[in-house]
Amino acid sequence: MNFKEQVTHEQLDAAYANYVGRNGYLLDLEFEAGFPISAIEKRKPNLWRYREALPVLYDADIVSFDEGFTPLLEVSFSNKKALIKQEQLFATGSYKDRGATVMMSHVNHLKIKKVVQDSSGNAGCAVAAYAARAGIACDIYVPEDTAEAKLAQMEWNGAKIIKIKGSREATAAAALKAASLHYYASHCYHPFFMHGTKTFAYEVCEQLGWKAPDALVLPAGNGTLLLGCHIGFHDLLKAGIIHQMPKLVAVQSANCAPLAKAFELKQTQPAAVTSLHTLAEGIAIAAPVRGAQMLSAVNESKGQFITVTEDEIIDALREMLGQGFYIEPTSAATIAGLKKYLLRSENETVVSLFSGHGLKSTEKLLKLRQL
Repeated sequence: MNFKEQVTHEQLDAAYANYVGRNGYLLDLEFEAGFPISAIEKRKPNLWRYREALPVLYDADIVSFDEGFTPLLEVSFSNKKALIKQEQLFATGSYKDRGATVMMSHVNHLKIKKVVQDSSGNAGCAVAAYAARAGIACDIYVPEDTAEAKLAQMEWNGAKIIKIKGSREATAAAALKAASLHYYASHCYHPFFMHGTKTFAYEVCEQLGWKAPDALVLPAGNGTLLLGCHIGFHDLLKAGIIHQMPKLVAVQSANCAPLAKAFELKQTQPAAVTSLHTLAEGIAIAAPVRGAQMLSAVNESKGQFITVTEDEIIDALREMLGQGFYIEPTSAATIAGLKKYLLRSENETVVSLFSGHGLKSTEKLLKLRQL
């Protein structure tokens, strides 16, 4: 599935279980985003303040916890500083709520009664919560080693958990099979999810006084935030609000880095890799379905890929915990990449994020405390 098929909102609205287009093409949404800035600035501080830029037809269909507009804090890293979006403060503890609110609002509009989804944790938690909010039944397919805290979160929100042995890709394959019977609310296939995560770009721009940063350092697993930022900043460019695309700096674990390897080899498709165990399980995706798009987005923005080792992840985790930020190890991987990028950055406005809350990885953090 290496090609994109552009579809309008209306075309996707008419589809039921389509998570890919003709001939298995990935679906990307054609949507014209509007930014009435004076009106936006008077609205509630949540991501739905960008109403004219979000592809949900009717307000009555919106499924929301008033999420978004997370703080953008300056954080010190030795002698360098960066701006960090506090995405761990979302209702379910990760930025995946951005995608879930828009995607599940679309599902609610379609009056679908049950969805299936696959996740290594955070996306499943987000979809389960928004499904519960909308009264939609939800089955979540997860790898058998998914953190118990995340499983508890999904189950208490009413989701049925189906554990799958083997790789993350085996979990996705099981969900794809189930998608022949039920609507596939996939965070990596469904284009509406990326039209939720793009609000990260809008918020950063507004919080910087309607300016773009020089660079964003982002996690790169399935790429939902990376691609969302690519869409979001392109929307802002097209609207004439900003005049230059920020560099997209994508972080992968050295133990599972198909895109970093492809980038180094100047390939347009993800490289074949053997995924090894990593603390950053949330970005350990050996075969991302939108990998070609992620490579294209990073290249187009004149960005780069950075890999981080397990020791670097642990060091970044300890450093952030020591500053009072309780984040999960996958989030620390992005920070480890940020620290590497800052070593080579001069006089840039650099934005990154805490992608997930530490309370979602309590068991893992307890074990790491002994090291």
